[in-house]
Amino acid sequence: MDDQQFRQLLDHFGYSWRGYRKVRKGVKKRIIKHMQEIGCRSMETYLDSLDRDEALRDQCESLMCVSISRFFRDRLLWKGVEDQIVPGFLKENIKRLKLWFAGCACGEEVYSFKILWEGLKGRFDPMPELGIWATDINRVFLRRAQDGIYAFSSLKEVPSELKEIFFISHGDQDPYSIVPSLKQGIKWRVHNLSSEFDEFKFHIIFLRNSILTYYDDELKQAAFQKVIDSLNNGGFLIIGTHEKLPFESRDLVPFGSQRYVFEKIRR
Repeated sequence: MDDQQFRQLLDHFGYSWRGYRKVRKGVKKRIIKHMQEIGCRSMETYLDSLDRDEALRDQCESLMCVSISRFFRDRLLWKGVEDQIVPGFLKENIKRLKLWFAGCACGEEVYSFKILWEGLKGRFDPMPELGIWATDINRVFLRRAQDGIYAFSSLKEVPSELKEIFFISHGDQDPYSIVPSLKQGIKWRVHNLSSEFDEFKFHIIFLRNSILTYYDDELKQAAFQKVIDSLNNGGFLIIGTHEKLPFESRDLVPFGSQRYVFEKIRR
């Protein structure tokens, strides 16, 4: 598969060449294997098959997903979430705190927050109910997230004391398992950011993992606006530390010195 054929596939989904340029080698390999499995010898035949079979289309979109997450990635961000953002809501005595992890990949950030939440229970009483929605377009990623099994490399930023409490080691084997209690209360869903989401008015939305990088400008703007509309006034949007907002919004203002955290203006 040459780059021209790969661009055809990207255009078919409304994805951005700029977003995929550096990672296209691995994605191409997965797509080529998929084409071989279903007997497609040309890109035209493949695209036609995707249009006629929704299941094949879903498989292709899953194969085009790229995951870069790990537990407590960007420690300064998590410190801000723990010391400023979440306590701000807890001091308001809200009854329920709602979070959306959009593009949650294999769940590392979802469980990172659950670990953080457990730590806050000793500082605030009573604690509100916690509602977490974790979505991704990739069904394989979601299954891995629900299984809660991770390689040691994913845990390299987890403090040893937390690792002992919240992870189960399997001896000499590489994988670590999340303790069952952390899995409770999480709603895992397959969802494409370009489509409607039936939940809204979240207090915090995590939009990391460069998820919008792979959309073209038109799709990116539409998807991002849906995210903003899903955020409560006074709520927080958290993006990757090396990412930028896809476009300026009058509804969002930077939160303190953290250029990757934005607060939705209260109106």
